[in-house]
Amino acid sequence: AAPPEALPALLDAARGRTDLRPAALRFAGPRALWLARLNPDWRFALRATHGGGTSAPAPDDPDRTRRLWQEGLFAERVALLTALRSRAPAAARALLAATWATERAEDRLMFLDSLRAGLGPDDEPFLEQALADRSRNVRATAAELLSALPDSALAGRMALRAAACVAVDRTRDVPMIVVEAPHECDAGMERDGVVAKAPAGRGERSWWLGQLVEAAPLGCWSRRLGGRTPREIVALPVADGWQGELHAAWCRAAVRQRNAAWSRALLGEPSAPEAGGPGAVSLAERAQLLGTLPAAERAEWVAGFIETHGLSEAFQLLGVCAVPWAAPVGRAVVDALNIARDAGSYPWSFSGVMGLAERCLDPSEAGRLDALLAVPDEPEDASPGAGSYWAEAFQRLVTTLRLRATLLTELAPPAAEPAPAGSVEPTAPGPARR
Repeated sequence: AAPPEALPALLDAARGRTDLRPAALRFAGPRALWLARLNPDWRFALRATHGGGTSAPAPDDPDRTRRLWQEGLFAERVALLTALRSRAPAAARALLAATWATERAEDRLMFLDSLRAGLGPDDEPFLEQALADRSRNVRATAAELLSALPDSALAGRMALRAAACVAVDRTRDVPMIVVEAPHECDAGMERDGVVAKAPAGRGERSWWLGQLVEAAPLGCWSRRLGGRTPREIVALPVADGWQGELHAAWCRAAVRQRNAAWSRALLGEPSAPEAGGPGAVSLAERAQLLGTLPAAERAEWVAGFIETHGLSEAFQLLGVCAVPWAAPVGRAVVDALNIARDAGSYPWSFSGVMGLAERCLDPSEAGRLDALLAVPDEPEDASPGAGSYWAEAFQRLVTTLRLRATLLTELAPPAAEPAPAGSVEPTAPGPARR
């Protein structure tokens, strides 16, 4: 236990650092609870569990929930709201609404963000009220959450505004999308979360257009653009240089609305020359779009990208793949590393991918790497000593994979022992016979 004279400092540290709180309270021992009854600043310790962490009130204990919400520290209140939101979204929203008007702006922002979990149509009235909040950041977050509800009134308003800016010109030989960006950002747009002032280097009209398209429900575009599918819409040419802005906004909308069909259309084929689709202008955007796809499909796309383009741009994409990597991703990474070794470069350029492979490659892939442990014959144009460095890197990777395999075996639950030969399985007792 901690020395008695150190208890006040320990309690102060635990009060300010929730990450230290469990360990600090365990170290402080029962005397800390006695001190906490004498100092209101330390009352958080009285709400601690035996393990040292703050206990969440039981679902059938509304009084304790209300007391913790009213008296708890900020981190405790966030944790309470998050936990309550996961099991009773309406109750969490009601708890927040009860004190909303008295909360600080920065606290309102954090509390509002907790509504992302379990977001649904029932949250719309509360979020609509938050659109009139005094804080611009709170208004922006409320608008973002509402735009993720495709049937919300805000989504409908944004759809009307965005559709007025984008149309198909059928008078040309080839149908083409034409764009007429907004000429002003009116009060209604600002209330719905559109930021009027463009960042440095951005034109105002393109800035406003991007925000409108991003917030509009993606389902509106098929109706607006002649019943076309997302792939057909993305394939249409866009007049007057608006393609990059329009497709980038659709990328952000697909991520926000978790729309896999639009993500597929914008990503395109992984073997395409640009490999990012027409709208994914950066690796970060590609990774975000991939995050909306099922894990198996995501793995196939990333594997195809690596097979075509190698590993130089694949690091961020590998980060969104499920762990351990699916077989297609693992094979593609190992094959690409082998190709890089044969090219005669040093392995240091691939240290990031090697580190990921140590943590994410399926341990069963270790056997495929055995052939890469020998020092290869170096071609004349190879970097001096590169083969030896590659052999060391592969040896380290194989050693780590085999260690992980051993750990998985040791940590696996014991298999059920088979019943002895001739034994009879117990049966449920039947009704008693008279």
